[in-house]
Amino acid sequence: MISLGADTIVLFKQFTDWTDTLRKIDERIWIGPIAEGKATVAEIIAHLQHWDRYLIDTVIPALKRGEGITFPSFDAFNRIAYDYARSGVARDRLLDEFKQTRHALVERLLAEPDVVVKHVTVNGVETCPHTGTPYSLLYIIHEFNDHDRHHQNQILAVI
Repeated sequence: MISLGADTIVLFKQFTDWTDTLRKIDERIWIGPIAEGKATVAEIIAHLQHWDRYLIDTVIPALKRGEGITFPSFDAFNRIAYDYARSGVARDRLLDEFKQTRHALVERLLAEPDVVVKHVTVNGVETCPHTGTPYSLLYIIHEFNDHDRHHQNQILAVI
């Protein structure tokens, strides 16, 4: 079992403190792939923002209706974010959009504590197959924190 609490949400919000530092990286690093055949830093930020928006627009309303969480096909969903990052959106605008979306999501999470901790299904499954932890939106945020750190480490490796 994993211990989850308010610190999970605080950590989730604080990630934007680190992404703000990306405003100063070299443009070639911002738009270059982190490794051959991999996403760019810009695409990673768009990807994170796109998933946060999905939680706000789709997941939270579904949970409030008493439904479970349904995640879309990752590749197709992520392609939308990558296309947006390649659309010519300015770095500061993309970073601002990510920060605003992440903070809006955190506000929603804090305003809906019953929704956040309620046990739910994710794509029809009740518990995480890796940890055995019952799914909740709070657990998904815990997983998103791990996901954020994964991408942070990828970016740090190229900076």
